[in-house]
Amino acid sequence: MYQHILVPIDDTSVSERGLHEAILLAAALKSRLRLLHVIDDFQAQVDQSPESTFDAAVQEVRRKAEALLATAQKSALESGISAECVLIDAVPTTVSDLILQEAQSRKCDLIVMGTHARHGLIRLVFGSDADLIVRGSLVPVLLVRSS
Repeated sequence: MYQHILVPIDDTSVSERGLHEAILLAAALKSRLRLLHVIDDFQAQVDQSPESTFDAAVQEVRRKAEALLATAQKSALESGISAECVLIDAVPTTVSDLILQEAQSRKCDLIVMGTHARHGLIRLVFGSDADLIVRGSLVPVLLVRSS
């Protein structure tokens, strides 16, 4: 059924819930995972970095992203699930576009991701990558809500 599952992750608890569900699903279906982290708003992350030089700050942002992916991959491997990791910079496009491009180019047949399930004004202000992905995806999308 679903053999190649794309799992976009970030450093939020809702993303961890999405990863957990993807691991359970992959175990049941004997699927493999493609773990994706998109460095979004790179300049803001660099500006907040405690490093003193731009190059050092860029390396720190990348190091944190790589560590996040490594932790997610370890969780999958501990459950006996094959997982490859991908790190992409969002510049000059959007996170949702990159996730959709990754799913299509790598022939993923399912996207599993966490969502904050925001409503009303908060959703209008912050937007929703999950909503854009659901609307634009050519493959099924499983959204895991925060508790």
